[in-house]
Amino acid sequence: MKYKDIDKRKTAFILELDDVLFPAKDYIYQVYYLFANMLEYVELVDAQQTTKLMTDTYISEGADFVFDAVAQQFPVAEKYRDKFDNLFITAKLPLKLLLYQNMLTLIQDVVVDRKKLFIVTNGNVLQQVNKIKQVEWHKLEPYLTCYFAEETAPKPEPDVLHLLMQEHSLQRRDILMIGNAVVDSLCAETVGIDYLNVDKFL
Repeated sequence: MKYKDIDKRKTAFILELDDVLFPAKDYIYQVYYLFANMLEYVELVDAQQTTKLMTDTYISEGADFVFDAVAQQFPVAEKYRDKFDNLFITAKLPLKLLLYQNMLTLIQDVVVDRKKLFIVTNGNVLQQVNKIKQVEWHKLEPYLTCYFAEETAPKPEPDVLHLLMQEHSLQRRDILMIGNAVVDSLCAETVGIDYLNVDKFL
């Protein structure tokens, strides 16, 4: 699906950040890499081995189990748990976060057509801000307005969308929301706005 296939009457587009504009793992894996290198520097634990353990655990068991897997294999890591958590909020990434090519094209088309573009994201506000700052936006930053759902109530609660619509004088029929999770579709459904899964574009 491309921009030209979308109802021309839509004047505003709402997008989630992670796994909609760029792969969430591109941020997560770089944080793992930074933590592994910090651990190697202070405790001489092999960074390559630690990075592999973290990414393998993330793939097989999920993010919540990653640090425990490291601490189990390298008990000395336990005293750096706070540093690990903090890195997700403060990390200066070695590489910029790159937008999915199809989503970059979509948002460029939206901007050229003078439509409104919003990012409405769940998750820790400081962490999401840190990600946004490290995305390669191709000079699109001035056209983006960001809302952090945690500041009102996390999606699927509709509070953040009601706020956005009120502040920008938008009607339900004006908006298309693009997401990748059940919370996104439920949020759109609650407000009564049209919704598409990002898969349609990727």
